[in-house]
Amino acid sequence: MKAYQRKLDIKNGCVDLSHGSGGRAMAQLISGLFHEAFGNEWLARGNDQSAFDVGAGRMVMTTDGYVVSPLFFPGGNIGSLAVHGTVNDIAMAGAKPLYLSASFIIEEGFRFADLKVIADSMGEAARTAGVHIITGDTKVVERGKADGLFISTSAVGVVPDGLDLSAENARVGDRVLISGTLGDHGVAIMSKRQNLAFETEIVSDSAALNDLVAKMVEAGGVGIRLMRDPTRGGLAATLNEIAQQSRLGFHLQEEEIPVKPLHVANEGKLVAVVAPEVAGAVLAAMRRHPLGRDAADIGEAVADDHHFVQMATSFGGGRIVDWLSGEQLPRIC
Repeated sequence: MKAYQRKLDIKNGCVDLSHGSGGRAMAQLISGLFHEAFGNEWLARGNDQSAFDVGAGRMVMTTDGYVVSPLFFPGGNIGSLAVHGTVNDIAMAGAKPLYLSASFIIEEGFRFADLKVIADSMGEAARTAGVHIITGDTKVVERGKADGLFISTSAVGVVPDGLDLSAENARVGDRVLISGTLGDHGVAIMSKRQNLAFETEIVSDSAALNDLVAKMVEAGGVGIRLMRDPTRGGLAATLNEIAQQSRLGFHLQEEEIPVKPLHVANEGKLVAVVAPEVAGAVLAAMRRHPLGRDAADIGEAVADDHHFVQMATSFGGGRIVDWLSGEQLPRIC
């Protein structure tokens, strides 16, 4: 059998520099691993780019890089995380994600078996989210230059006409909704990295939120002012950022927040600021969805020239919820 026809030795083989050289070994890696994991009509054409049709509405685009350590963690791995995180950035515009690109920087010596698990999880995450990975790139670098694997993804989507989610839309009296418990992803990464044991396993909340967002938009329409996914810096950083952009402040109720590590990252949760007249309907729609069953109304937007995020504590006091100072938990995405 000719060399380019041989199958990859997934069980025992490793990536070497020839798999990034542009020759037969690279074609073998792309066709025998990535195309099998992501397979769709666009990839099958074998072009360096993919053309696609778009429907009515405005286009939305985002890009992100993933350097998480460790690559595998309770509830997912760098592959599923790359799809979820990028899909969610599109969804936070109220948009329907359509297509993804994926770029891989692989360290020489990386095991095919691990790469296949990661690629398969990306393919499954994309199919579950209803999107296609239609183009990509592969590079192989020398040992010690990539810490195993880095992935960069970009996505495009379409937002319906008339929907424009932005922090500048927030108004005094708007309600702050969150879709569930906080900090699950960051704690899952930390537990794996530091070999910490808990009475129950902490599993990452990594998930694609586009279906939940669609249900929220259906319930709240233009009454939804903005949405964000509280990744690095968690809820605290997200609300402080929104406060600066909207020129408002926020008053939160600690007892309403399900789990309270406010600075720890999430990868399957969202924060929404919505008009008070639609807050009840949007919250009900969130709670009917599997990814929003623990959704809560945790506070409101207020007039504040200092743009502070403040919290009424369960002890009857109050405190400022400030930005994260320094790097609390490196490489969670």
